[in-house]
Amino acid sequence: MKNKKVPTFEITIKVNNNIIYRIIKRAFDIFISTLGIILLSPLFLFIAIMVKATSKGPVFYVSDRIGRYGYTFKFYKFRSMVVDADEQLIKLLKKNEVEGGVTFKMEDDPRVTKFGKFIRRTSLDELPQLFNIFLGQMSLIGPRPCTVREFHLYDERDQQRLAVKQGLTGEWQVNGRSKTTFKEMIEMDIHYCEKRSLWYDTKIFFKTFIAVFKKDGAE
Repeated sequence: MKNKKVPTFEITIKVNNNIIYRIIKRAFDIFISTLGIILLSPLFLFIAIMVKATSKGPVFYVSDRIGRYGYTFKFYKFRSMVVDADEQLIKLLKKNEVEGGVTFKMEDDPRVTKFGKFIRRTSLDELPQLFNIFLGQMSLIGPRPCTVREFHLYDERDQQRLAVKQGLTGEWQVNGRSKTTFKEMIEMDIHYCEKRSLWYDTKIFFKTFIAVFKKDGAE
């Protein structure tokens, strides 16, 4: 089935789309995602068992996300919240701590399960996105994919972050994550889109391990 596309928008920023860069980037994505899925399969199994043992509901959280150029795809995470978290979000929006209200952040979010807090702090809930990367829906390095609700709150500047394939980690993720404002995140993402290169991607890749170890900005 062909992926749906959100309403047309114009990309106005200049992005590095060099063919050699894109080929190497995709090859690296396939290699790392395949290696990660194989080597981390015991950890996948452990997390899956713990998610099921500590709360009711499916192992994975699956949602529609917006990818490059506005095409939607199914996005995978280990479930860290209660099963009706999306429905509860509507009631919690007034408690949003992010200026502008596009993305949502709330200290001690009541929707997060006890085990969910652990896998969110350690970013282990993000590991299933290795499958998104392997399938070509995401890249290892790039802006985080937004929800459909968030996209419809974007202005023209915000939409520019969709000029490249969305990623598991990126400039925003290694520079504070939830400690930054929404507009700061947008500018970091656009900066990446405009300046991305093999060297830039390599720096972000290794800085990711430091950010995860420090739990920098993780919620």
